[in-house]
Amino acid sequence: MLDQLTHITKKTVDELLIETEAILEKTILEKGQSSQIELPDTAYGLPLIYALEGIKITELSELKKFFDNTKAKLSQSPDPISLSLNYLYIAEIYLTLLFFHSEPKEESAFYGFLGDTIQRTLGVQLVDGRIPAVAVLIGSLERGKLLSIIKELQEKRILTFLVGQVAEEFLKTGQRHGFEAYIVSVGVKTEEAVFVLDWAVRASLIFGGQTVGDKDAIIDYVRKRINAFAIAFGSINEKAVAVALGAAVFAIPLITDQNLPELSIPEIAEYPLILSEPDYAKIVKKAIETRGLKIVVEKPPIPVAYGPAFEGERIRKEDTFIEFGGQKTPAFEWVSMKDLSEVEDEKIEIIGENSETLYEQGGRMPLGIVVNVAGKKMQKDFEPVIERQIHTFINEAEGLWHIGQRDINWIRISKGAKEAGITLKHLGLIIMTMTKARFLSIVDKVEVLLYTDEQDVLTLREKAREEYKQRDLRLASLTDEDVGEFYSCLLCQSFAPKHVCVITPERPGLCGAFSWLDAKAAYEIEPTGGNQPVDKGQLIDDVYGRYSGVDEYVKKHSGGETQTINLYSIMENPMTSCGCFECIVAVVPEANGVMIVNRGYSGMTPIGMKFSTLAGMIGGGVQTPGFMGVGVNYITSRKFLKGDGGLRRIVWMPKELKERVKDSLQRRSEEEGIPDLIEKIADETICEDVECLLEFLSRVDHPTLQMEPIIK
Repeated sequence: MLDQLTHITKKTVDELLIETEAILEKTILEKGQSSQIELPDTAYGLPLIYALEGIKITELSELKKFFDNTKAKLSQSPDPISLSLNYLYIAEIYLTLLFFHSEPKEESAFYGFLGDTIQRTLGVQLVDGRIPAVAVLIGSLERGKLLSIIKELQEKRILTFLVGQVAEEFLKTGQRHGFEAYIVSVGVKTEEAVFVLDWAVRASLIFGGQTVGDKDAIIDYVRKRINAFAIAFGSINEKAVAVALGAAVFAIPLITDQNLPELSIPEIAEYPLILSEPDYAKIVKKAIETRGLKIVVEKPPIPVAYGPAFEGERIRKEDTFIEFGGQKTPAFEWVSMKDLSEVEDEKIEIIGENSETLYEQGGRMPLGIVVNVAGKKMQKDFEPVIERQIHTFINEAEGLWHIGQRDINWIRISKGAKEAGITLKHLGLIIMTMTKARFLSIVDKVEVLLYTDEQDVLTLREKAREEYKQRDLRLASLTDEDVGEFYSCLLCQSFAPKHVCVITPERPGLCGAFSWLDAKAAYEIEPTGGNQPVDKGQLIDDVYGRYSGVDEYVKKHSGGETQTINLYSIMENPMTSCGCFECIVAVVPEANGVMIVNRGYSGMTPIGMKFSTLAGMIGGGVQTPGFMGVGVNYITSRKFLKGDGGLRRIVWMPKELKERVKDSLQRRSEEEGIPDLIEKIADETICEDVECLLEFLSRVDHPTLQMEPIIK
């Protein structure tokens, strides 16, 4: 069978070569060989070619040279693997040229090329198992069957890309789509499946720290660490065969509804790489089993679909059956630790004289959510950790919407969810079920009390507010010196094996997903999991934040790649990064300070590099003095760059980020005796180049200009 598929692929390659060459020659004629050419939002040029061949293409002359060399290789009857890889290279060139010629569109229903930003944004979910696999659906399938398969993939939390007619058909349904919905329509051309392979290969660079051009190591990385599979519907055309053989190089199996003999290549994978399953009710299960995945779906017993794919769903006013809070009615949510004897396990009680009647009428209602928890390992500090998860628990139900927390929460239930049978009691059932499921090791008993009488809600809200205040005082006073141990986060090592994140009370995880308390709770929940206690050991340097125990831990768990880290410095042995950091701090030598750029900012920075380029320098567990990935909340920590001068070093950040941290940055600046610092920090509305930045800093008399040189 392999010989037959290779023959078909060779024929497809020859046809694509002719078509691509025609577009390339036309483009050079119109634009000139020196014209710049690039895919959007990536620091990796044409990612497949750059990663596997080590050749970064940025202009048409380079593209033509690589194309001509590839064409020559293909004329020499290459082996199946080389043939397949070269087909993928030509397809990537073809798609890049099409993008180069396409008219800019404000919005497109098809996603097209999958940029670096979204890959980094989803990084945490990919490494911690919330997205356990990536699927590609290709071909053509009747709408009802397609929607059923997509719903199954969404409930299993599998990120799904649609290519070909299935992408077009799905968009016609008007169903919610995009990365938040875990379902992305890439495009209608079969070749656009290459964009998903681009995505997989870039993971080896962004998270894995692989060396560009080390083809064998990168292919091996994708085979072992990227859980991906493809499902093809309908007759498989020649282009689909070529794509399937290209995917097979990376051990990505194709499951088809057609009756085809299995293809196995033992030297690539221990499982078949092409296999059949005509039963649509079993085809997803077959794909999951082929990859050897174990996906456990936690779902409360409710009459609507449930999972992270529904978390970003928006419920507009006209689609709302009933809402609670949102400053329209009094509301709050409060998790409170109790003794085991005080909690009636799995109790859900609605307290209010006319609760059911008011709910059935729709509109608006007051709502106080009190969650009483008890457990032998439960700690008072874990209350806010569980409380923050109420947002996720409710949002993962299809047709339910939740924003805010504490006493500024806002919940909506859609008309569709009401028609499906969602009741007020189901809110309590969701919270109770998921609290027990996700905090199994620390919570033994859970009861949920839902208060709907306005006076009850107002009275209890005041008690909750007093508790919030006490918590905040406790957390605000918690310092690195107060605790005996820090926590590691090794979740990213599934993608970035050399990276070790160390989380302290005053330095949260660089991805923004874990505080010290979150990591502490995670360790109690899963003692053998990715968050482990790190004995601080002896304090070696209190200014730079160096501890003997941290050094020992990092050295051991990075495989000796990192010998030592300073928790509070960007210049002296800074902490490494995986690739899913929220922000990058980078030194601006001319300004004697640092800039901070957040993920999602696509503009230029004063050091002449965009976020995507900077990110490519520091991911994968590489220690890079002068550059460091951080979480947003670390910016306003008292330990922020303590070893390098702290807040006074910040000279530039995007306006969006400045607004996001404005209140907390103002408080910290006042503590430091520099209350006007925010006005002295430039943003892109002031300058995007270093000359203009220096002029601005001089005009406003920025404090960093009077400090010692940051580079010594």
